[in-house]
Amino acid sequence: MKTPAVAGGRPVRGNPLPFAAPMIDEDDIRSVADSLRGGVLSMGSAVARFEEAFASYTGSKYAVAVSSGAAGLHIALMAGGIGPQEEVIASPLARPAAVNCILYQKAVPVFTDVSPSTMTLDPEKVPARLTDRTRAVIITHYGGFPCRLDPLLEIAGERNLLVIEDSTRALGALYRGRMAGTYGHMGVFSFSGLQGVTTGEGGMVVTDDEETARWLAMFRDGGMIRERERLTRDLGPWHREMQDLGYNYRMTEMQAALGLSQIQKANLFLKRRAEIARKYTAALGGLEQLVVPEIAEGSRPSWEIYPLRIRPGLLSAGRREIFEAIQKENIGLDVNYLPVHIQPYYLWIGHPDVCTIVDSLCPVAEEIYENLICLPIYPAMTDRDVEDVITAVYRVINHFSR
Repeated sequence: MKTPAVAGGRPVRGNPLPFAAPMIDEDDIRSVADSLRGGVLSMGSAVARFEEAFASYTGSKYAVAVSSGAAGLHIALMAGGIGPQEEVIASPLARPAAVNCILYQKAVPVFTDVSPSTMTLDPEKVPARLTDRTRAVIITHYGGFPCRLDPLLEIAGERNLLVIEDSTRALGALYRGRMAGTYGHMGVFSFSGLQGVTTGEGGMVVTDDEETARWLAMFRDGGMIRERERLTRDLGPWHREMQDLGYNYRMTEMQAALGLSQIQKANLFLKRRAEIARKYTAALGGLEQLVVPEIAEGSRPSWEIYPLRIRPGLLSAGRREIFEAIQKENIGLDVNYLPVHIQPYYLWIGHPDVCTIVDSLCPVAEEIYENLICLPIYPAMTDRDVEDVITAVYRVINHFSR
């Protein structure tokens, strides 16, 4: 049983363990079914109640539901007034959506390297990337690991920069006892199938500013204004106005109904992820060939990802061989993420702060990516599933150790 499948042994598991899977129970199903009987399928009472519940859970004054986390990032920049040729500091170790929203506004993403320990935006690298055109910073809490917010917020405050927290993979993560996503002007969360709380697709933008919340609500609804007191003229009870360019980023009642059921279990999900993370770290932390995640002082990750790094100099195989060998044990894996600045589209853009054809803009992010493997970590995993992952990693690492 010690021989890995890649060398002819029997796989650890007979059935594949997926990299990610939602935790859906009968209460969730019942909630969605009830919403279908309500007669309203989009932007009804369930959405309003989900917004209220989410604002309460995060400790925010306002929450605006949207169709996805990517949509939330986009309208956050819109509400912040970011426009053409203005520059936005961004982390390369993020989903492309966290940077694409900058291009939607015809602004310029300025990729800034990450810390080798936290894998989040490095505050020491930010000052050198600021120019007279810098207007905002998007702080990505990579994989649910909070950034070192204090120095970043200090830099932003000195320059009067808009701060948007990309918490799309960080619901429930804490920084100094307060939820990540509630420190900036706006925080954006995602409810896709990979997140702790899911609505299938969907997202939420939180803020403590009432006027900002109004702009967000308008931009997610095609730029439409429906409140009588905000109309430029009142032509009758049917009258509504498009007062700005907006998008159809609305959330459905079915999504909100699922979200309302799921948010009640958010803390249970967080607890289970943390339990799995502790098991992984306890079992794998002693292997010199691996680097387990480091938790920054004053932080509590949400463990949306368990990023494991290999030390290739201590192994006779590279990351790809290690990855494929663990997969052959029927363990689902992924690599999150290819740094955005070396995605083909961003290589082809040609702007000096984006194009990286000649030199690397973010060498630390690239080095992390080259040695990164993400293990499955989600509440639906059983203890046996967790042990299977650990066994598979041990087998493969021992097999390829020098």
